[in-house]
Amino acid sequence: MSQNDNPIIVGLDIGTTKIAAIAGRKNEFGKLEILGFGRANSNGVQHGQVLNIDQTIKAIHQALENCHKSNKDLEINEVYVGIAGHHIKSLQTRGDIVRQDPENEIKAEEIDLLINNQRKTFIPAGDQIIDVIPQEFYVDNNANVKEPIGVNGVKVGANFLILTGDRNAIRNINRSVERSGLVTKDLVLQPLASASAVMSDIDLEAGVAILDIGGGTSDLAVFYDGILKHTAVIPFGGENITNDIRLGLGVLKSQAEAMKVQFGSALDTEANANQYITIPGLKGMPAKEISVKSLASIIQARMTEILEFVSYHLKLVDLDSRLLNGGIILTGGGSQLKHLIQLTEYTTGLNARIGLPNEHLAPNHIDELKKPMYSTCLGLILKGYNDFERNNKEFTETFKKVEVPKSLTVDMEKATTNTSTEKTTHPVIEERTEEALAGTSEISGEKYKERKNFWDSFKQNLIEIFAEDDGATFQ
Repeated sequence: MSQNDNPIIVGLDIGTTKIAAIAGRKNEFGKLEILGFGRANSNGVQHGQVLNIDQTIKAIHQALENCHKSNKDLEINEVYVGIAGHHIKSLQTRGDIVRQDPENEIKAEEIDLLINNQRKTFIPAGDQIIDVIPQEFYVDNNANVKEPIGVNGVKVGANFLILTGDRNAIRNINRSVERSGLVTKDLVLQPLASASAVMSDIDLEAGVAILDIGGGTSDLAVFYDGILKHTAVIPFGGENITNDIRLGLGVLKSQAEAMKVQFGSALDTEANANQYITIPGLKGMPAKEISVKSLASIIQARMTEILEFVSYHLKLVDLDSRLLNGGIILTGGGSQLKHLIQLTEYTTGLNARIGLPNEHLAPNHIDELKKPMYSTCLGLILKGYNDFERNNKEFTETFKKVEVPKSLTVDMEKATTNTSTEKTTHPVIEERTEEALAGTSEISGEKYKERKNFWDSFKQNLIEIFAEDDGATFQ
């Protein structure tokens, strides 16, 4: 199978802090080749919900424009869209059907009928069903049937997890996408998309909890015995941590975000009590010295609250450390906090690791695309391919040939030989030790630690599009 036999699938992640659009296609090895990538700051979304449609449309347009700049041959018309927010709920149901033709084996059409019947389930007024996910199947008196298709029986049924959301919130997402000139192929719950990007078949068998720490919410998906057992949306995320820092330390929001990214730690015991961060004063006011340990204490308090929610939801479904052998997989932008793994293990009693979407990506892509903040978007592409492979086995349409742009791949030979790094200076905010503060009263900028420059292989125009704003300058 050549690359041109597969369709281009586009994932659109509408988040609280960013909107990302990624276009991808599976290669002959079943790995995702990224054909286009664009992102933009998100202004119209709060806690995972679209509140300002006009601002959201502008951000979607910007992300699509950046995606198109990365690959001029791309034509984006249909997208798989992630949905989150604390309006998301789940409920358990059970249903079955008596087969019309019990002499023959169960067919896929009968399972589709069984699933579609669950969409008639009564749900609270104002809510709308997002997805119906079958769990354990049973055929006649045989319980826990993994794959009912091909089995003989008179009656087939299953337990279901029905995911619902607020009708107005769903309508706002659909309107934003439609007014951006796009068609929504499907709405996918963000923790399920993230799980498909960072979870392997081994994790699914062992039992695992996926915690996607986003900007406005933290999304949880729990898998056990090969099936989805539970989902939950925790109404706190990276924005809450930034807000806590802003209020607790009396700084600007941009300063709080930069301190969190550059110096933040999820464990105050790991922070050096003698280290301080210098924040310049506003309009001639004296500079402010902030303890790195105080910063870590604020971050730890909020992250502990999020992780206690995780423990609570695991107890709801009777899954503890003895059952979830795969532990907790942390993903999303908030998972990049230092020492978060240690705090997670201490709070929940489960083993923890950072979930990266590397397993499903072709190996030569730039490191930016392998960051956990893009797990949801890449998972949306995988969701699209699941639909395609299930429903279009006989599909023969020829797709437009689109090559992977060099700007989104790494020259492997150069990557292994070029070990040089660049220094980035941040002239306004600096980290200083107590001893250094005692020895001088002069406030001056200094260079931060060296960090790898991911963008050496990019064209100049892509540097401007995709460069992370990790080191904000404060005025």
